[in-house]
Amino acid sequence: MDAKQVVELLYWRDVKNSGIVFGASLLLLLSLSVCSIISVLSYVALALLSVTISFRIYKGVLQAIQKSDEGHPFKLYLEKDVSLPEEVVRKYSDIALGRINTAINELRHLFLVEDLVDSLKFAVLMWILTYVGALFNGLTLLILGLVALFTCPIVYEKHQAQIDHYVALVRNQVKDIVGKIQAKIPGAKKKAE
Repeated sequence: MDAKQVVELLYWRDVKNSGIVFGASLLLLLSLSVCSIISVLSYVALALLSVTISFRIYKGVLQAIQKSDEGHPFKLYLEKDVSLPEEVVRKYSDIALGRINTAINELRHLFLVEDLVDSLKFAVLMWILTYVGALFNGLTLLILGLVALFTCPIVYEKHQAQIDHYVALVRNQVKDIVGKIQAKIPGAKKKAE
Protein backbone atom coordinates (compact mmCIF):
# COMPACT_ATOMS: atom_id res chain seq x y z
CA MET A 1 0.00 0.00 0.00
CA ASP A 2 1.53 3.29 -1.05
CA ALA A 3 1.13 6.73 0.50
CA LYS A 4 -1.59 7.78 -1.96
CA GLN A 5 -3.76 4.81 -1.00
CA VAL A 6 -3.29 5.55 2.70
CA VAL A 7 -4.32 9.18 2.18
CA GLU A 8 -7.41 8.09 0.22
CA LEU A 9 -8.25 5.67 3.01
CA LEU A 10 -7.91 8.31 5.74
CA TYR A 11 -9.84 10.94 3.79
CA TRP A 12 -12.69 8.47 3.18
CA ARG A 13 -12.48 8.76 -0.62
CA ASP A 14 -13.89 5.22 -0.86
CA VAL A 15 -16.31 5.00 2.06
CA LYS A 16 -16.64 1.22 1.85
CA ASN A 17 -12.90 0.49 2.09
CA SER A 18 -12.32 3.16 4.75
CA GLY A 19 -15.23 1.83 6.79
CA ILE A 20 -13.97 -1.75 6.56
CA VAL A 21 -10.41 -0.82 7.60
CA PHE A 22 -11.57 1.53 10.37
CA GLY A 23 -14.19 -0.91 11.68
CA ALA A 24 -11.89 -3.93 11.62
CA SER A 25 -9.04 -2.01 13.28
CA LEU A 26 -11.32 -0.57 15.96
CA LEU A 27 -12.91 -3.98 16.60
CA LEU A 28 -9.46 -5.53 16.95
CA LEU A 29 -8.29 -2.86 19.43
CA LEU A 30 -11.51 -3.06 21.45
CA SER A 31 -11.21 -6.85 21.51
CA LEU A 32 -7.65 -6.53 22.78
CA SER A 33 -8.87 -4.27 25.58
CA VAL A 34 -11.23 -7.03 26.77
CA CYS A 35 -9.22 -10.19 26.04
CA SER A 36 -5.56 -11.12 25.78
CA ILE A 37 -3.83 -10.97 22.42
CA ILE A 38 -3.60 -14.77 22.35
CA SER A 39 -7.36 -15.10 22.82
CA VAL A 40 -8.13 -12.46 20.18
CA LEU A 41 -5.81 -14.08 17.63
CA SER A 42 -7.27 -17.50 18.40
CA TYR A 43 -10.85 -16.27 17.99
CA VAL A 44 -10.01 -14.48 14.73
CA ALA A 45 -8.30 -17.61 13.39
CA LEU A 46 -11.25 -19.80 14.46
CA ALA A 47 -13.74 -17.44 12.81
CA LEU A 48 -11.73 -17.41 9.59
CA LEU A 49 -11.37 -21.19 9.63
CA SER A 50 -15.09 -21.61 10.25
CA VAL A 51 -15.90 -19.51 7.20
CA THR A 52 -13.36 -21.19 4.90
CA ILE A 53 -14.18 -24.74 6.03
CA SER A 54 -17.93 -24.09 5.68
CA PHE A 55 -17.40 -22.62 2.20
CA ARG A 56 -15.22 -25.58 1.16
CA ILE A 57 -17.82 -28.10 2.38
CA TYR A 58 -20.64 -26.11 0.72
CA LYS A 59 -18.80 -26.05 -2.62
CA GLY A 60 -17.99 -29.77 -2.30
CA VAL A 61 -21.65 -30.64 -1.69
CA LEU A 62 -22.73 -28.35 -4.53
CA GLN A 63 -20.25 -30.02 -6.90
CA ALA A 64 -21.48 -33.48 -5.85
CA ILE A 65 -25.14 -32.52 -6.42
CA GLN A 66 -24.48 -30.86 -9.78
CA LYS A 67 -21.91 -33.53 -10.72
CA SER A 68 -19.45 -30.85 -11.84
CA ASP A 69 -15.68 -30.89 -11.57
CA GLU A 70 -14.80 -27.31 -10.65
CA GLY A 71 -12.02 -28.34 -8.29
CA HIS A 72 -10.88 -26.67 -5.10
CA PRO A 73 -12.79 -23.40 -4.42
CA PHE A 74 -9.61 -21.66 -3.21
CA LYS A 75 -7.40 -22.93 -6.05
CA LEU A 76 -6.72 -19.39 -7.32
CA TYR A 77 -5.40 -18.32 -3.90
CA LEU A 78 -3.45 -21.53 -3.31
CA GLU A 79 -1.50 -21.02 -6.55
CA LYS A 80 -0.47 -17.45 -5.72
CA ASP A 81 3.06 -16.85 -4.46
CA VAL A 82 2.86 -15.34 -0.98
CA SER A 83 6.55 -15.39 -0.09
CA LEU A 84 8.32 -12.12 0.62
CA PRO A 85 11.02 -11.13 -1.88
CA GLU A 86 14.48 -10.89 -0.30
CA GLU A 87 15.14 -7.41 -1.69
CA VAL A 88 11.95 -6.05 -0.09
CA VAL A 89 12.87 -7.60 3.26
CA ARG A 90 16.41 -6.19 2.99
CA LYS A 91 15.11 -2.74 2.04
CA TYR A 92 12.75 -2.48 5.00
CA SER A 93 15.27 -4.09 7.36
CA ASP A 94 17.82 -1.45 6.37
CA ILE A 95 15.26 1.32 6.90
CA ALA A 96 14.32 -0.11 10.31
CA LEU A 97 17.97 -0.51 11.28
CA GLY A 98 18.69 3.11 10.34
CA ARG A 99 15.78 4.37 12.43
CA ILE A 100 16.74 2.19 15.40
CA ASN A 101 20.32 3.48 15.27
CA THR A 102 19.10 7.08 15.06
CA ALA A 103 16.83 6.51 18.06
CA ILE A 104 19.66 4.93 20.07
CA ASN A 105 21.97 7.87 19.29
CA GLU A 106 19.25 10.38 20.24
CA LEU A 107 18.54 8.55 23.52
CA ARG A 108 22.25 8.52 24.31
CA HIS A 109 22.33 12.27 23.57
CA LEU A 110 19.39 12.87 25.94
CA PHE A 111 20.25 10.52 28.81
CA LEU A 112 23.94 11.37 28.97
CA VAL A 113 23.06 15.10 28.98
CA GLU A 114 25.09 16.11 25.96
CA ASP A 115 22.90 19.23 25.79
CA LEU A 116 21.29 20.34 29.06
CA VAL A 117 18.33 22.12 27.43
CA ASP A 118 17.40 19.10 25.28
CA SER A 119 17.66 16.77 28.28
CA LEU A 120 15.48 19.10 30.37
CA LYS A 121 12.87 19.22 27.59
CA PHE A 122 12.92 15.43 27.47
CA ALA A 123 12.55 15.27 31.26
CA VAL A 124 9.51 17.57 31.11
CA LEU A 125 8.00 15.41 28.36
CA MET A 126 8.53 12.26 30.43
CA TRP A 127 7.01 13.97 33.47
CA ILE A 128 3.92 14.91 31.42
CA LEU A 129 3.71 11.35 30.10
CA THR A 130 3.57 10.01 33.67
CA TYR A 131 0.27 11.86 34.04
CA VAL A 132 -0.96 10.62 30.67
CA GLY A 133 0.00 7.08 31.72
CA ALA A 134 -1.94 7.46 34.95
CA LEU A 135 -5.07 8.44 33.00
CA PHE A 136 -4.84 6.06 30.03
CA ASN A 137 -3.21 2.77 29.24
CA GLY A 138 -1.40 2.17 25.95
CA LEU A 139 -4.34 0.40 24.33
CA THR A 140 -6.70 3.27 25.11
CA LEU A 141 -4.23 5.67 23.51
CA LEU A 142 -4.07 3.42 20.43
CA ILE A 143 -7.87 3.42 20.18
CA LEU A 144 -8.01 7.21 20.54
CA GLY A 145 -5.20 7.54 17.98
CA LEU A 146 -7.04 5.32 15.49
CA VAL A 147 -10.25 7.32 15.85
CA ALA A 148 -8.30 10.57 15.47
CA LEU A 149 -6.48 9.19 12.42
CA PHE A 150 -9.76 8.52 10.64
CA THR A 151 -11.62 11.65 11.78
CA CYS A 152 -9.10 14.53 11.98
CA PRO A 153 -8.15 14.62 8.27
CA ILE A 154 -11.75 14.86 7.10
CA VAL A 155 -12.64 17.44 9.78
CA TYR A 156 -9.57 19.49 8.82
CA GLU A 157 -10.47 19.27 5.15
CA LYS A 158 -13.97 20.61 5.81
CA HIS A 159 -12.95 23.37 8.28
CA GLN A 160 -9.40 24.21 7.17
CA ALA A 161 -9.67 28.01 7.28
CA GLN A 162 -11.01 28.18 10.85
CA ILE A 163 -8.56 25.57 12.14
CA ASP A 164 -5.56 27.30 10.52
CA HIS A 165 -6.62 30.61 12.07
CA TYR A 166 -6.79 29.18 15.61
CA VAL A 167 -3.57 27.17 15.17
CA ALA A 168 -1.78 30.38 14.17
CA LEU A 169 -3.11 32.12 17.30
CA VAL A 170 -1.94 29.26 19.54
CA ARG A 171 1.43 29.12 17.79
CA ASN A 172 1.98 32.84 18.39
CA GLN A 173 1.05 32.49 22.07
CA VAL A 174 3.42 29.55 22.52
CA LYS A 175 6.19 31.44 20.73
CA ASP A 176 5.72 34.41 23.08
CA ILE A 177 5.77 32.18 26.17
CA VAL A 178 8.86 30.29 25.00
CA GLY A 179 10.58 33.61 24.29
CA LYS A 180 9.83 34.83 27.82
CA ILE A 181 11.09 31.58 29.34
CA GLN A 182 14.26 31.62 27.24
CA ALA A 183 14.93 35.20 28.28
CA LYS A 184 14.92 34.13 31.94
CA ILE A 185 17.06 30.98 31.52
CA PRO A 186 20.77 31.70 31.09
CA GLY A 187 22.26 29.96 28.04
CA ALA A 188 18.89 29.05 26.49
CA LYS A 189 18.77 32.13 24.26
CA LYS A 190 22.09 31.27 22.58
CA LYS A 191 20.83 27.83 21.56
CA ALA A 192 17.55 29.21 20.15
CA GLU A 193 19.40 31.71 17.95
